[in-house]
Amino acid sequence: MNACLPPLQWQTYDVDFTNAVVKDGRKLKNTRLTIRLNDIVIHDNIEIDSKCPGSRKGPEGIPGPIRLQGHSNPLQFRNIWIIEK
Repeated sequence: MNACLPPLQWQTYDVDFTNAVVKDGRKLKNTRLTIRLNDIVIHDNIEIDSKCPGSRKGPEGIPGPIRLQGHSNPLQFRNIWIIEK
């Protein structure tokens, strides 16, 4: 199923992100993600067991910057919300 809307229409992309839990230098829980594209769940509560390529240097579980990437494609972002759980 293609969850994308036609070209030149705004898409919605919702990410529910739960950071890894680290205590005393030991990882207790992995990062978890649920991702929706135009209200269609494309990843449902998946577990990420390692750092992603391109992640910042530093231990997991510590809040950091959010990076938006377009892979050299023309795109725009608007209405970006960050809501702490």
